[in-house]
Amino acid sequence: MKMLAYLGRRKWMRLSTPTWRFVRGVSGVAETVAKERVDAVVIGAGVVGLAVARELSLRGREVLILDAASSFGTVTSSRNSEVVHAGIYYPPNSLKAKFCVRGRELLYRYCSEYEIPHNKIGKLIVATGSSEIPKLDLLMHLGTLNGVSGLRMLEGFDAMRMEPQLRCVRALLSPESGVLDTHSFMLSLVGEAENNHATFSYNTVVLNGRVEEKKMHLFVAETGLCEAEAQLELIPNLVVNSAGLGAQALAKRFQGLDHRFVPSSHYARGCYFTLSGTKSPPFSKLVYPIPEEGGLGVHVTLDLNGLVKFGPDVEWIECTDDQSSFLNKFDYRVKTNRAEKFYPEIRMYYPDLKDGSLEPGYSGIRPKLSGPKQPPTDFVIQGEETHGVPGLVNLFGIESPGLTSSLAIAEHIANKFLR
Repeated sequence: MKMLAYLGRRKWMRLSTPTWRFVRGVSGVAETVAKERVDAVVIGAGVVGLAVARELSLRGREVLILDAASSFGTVTSSRNSEVVHAGIYYPPNSLKAKFCVRGRELLYRYCSEYEIPHNKIGKLIVATGSSEIPKLDLLMHLGTLNGVSGLRMLEGFDAMRMEPQLRCVRALLSPESGVLDTHSFMLSLVGEAENNHATFSYNTVVLNGRVEEKKMHLFVAETGLCEAEAQLELIPNLVVNSAGLGAQALAKRFQGLDHRFVPSSHYARGCYFTLSGTKSPPFSKLVYPIPEEGGLGVHVTLDLNGLVKFGPDVEWIECTDDQSSFLNKFDYRVKTNRAEKFYPEIRMYYPDLKDGSLEPGYSGIRPKLSGPKQPPTDFVIQGEETHGVPGLVNLFGIESPGLTSSLAIAEHIANKFLR
């Protein structure tokens, strides 16, 4: 729903012409711009924003969801592996570990209750040489500490008996891993939120905001006017910044929020290639190599239609300014010659991969908080206790396992920040 239509539906003032000229960095705003008090605003209709909106609405809050795109889940949420992660890779007691394990439980329960297509097919993380075995042992240890059930270390011959096309010397079996139809999941979250009186306003961009009288004030316009004029000033009790790739850039536009609390942004593109020329999938389970810097390695994903995908790789994107990330000005093209890097990596565990069998699929961008040669970072969920701004919750660096963690993140935000 467009913002102005939303105004009309709520019997609020329709704006015939914009009344306030947006100038970045200027604190004064003309008094003639329409102002409206709202209960809770969620910025960003990706899977995490949708989960948060649903949870808040279930708890009786009146929720308005704003997204600059024309629909929900058009960015990172629709450009991933669609994998339900078990919770193996993350440091114990980290938010990623806690939310992934809790989120997986909630996600499988939700998918069963609401008939969302999913399949708990399991995953093999494989060591293709003896030098990788200690890393596999560490993953087993981390997963056990994180409370992941059913993990089992397999000798290579046992894993290859399970998956005849596989080559490895040892493998870690994770029976709790799986896949789901992300679009159906997000569509269900939208329906659940709307059933609980949440309202979606697409094609609506949050230009900036400021803290005034201990409340966040948001200035919004229809998409396409983000360098021109605000059309409405919203005064919410709660703001959840779930803008994904643009979360930090947006936070820097909030006057009154100390930029010391906005972490640096790093972006890593990941490309996927699909497997062609095969009558049936070579594997029945997900197959992952040992993780690499910036990602989990070029792995095998089977979607619910039997399509085999390989990816994502890691390509660091340099020199992305705040304006580009704010407007999602990323290049999502998948170049055919990038397959040259995929073949040798995949053949480490799938030696029968044929030349010419990989076709360009799609790509996604990871919203990371650490860059090349830096250790991985945890999710960042900031409230007033961190940055001092009442009613503002910032979500930064919600990369993998963000999809799996989405319902747990929503539960956490509702439990901690609702008053």
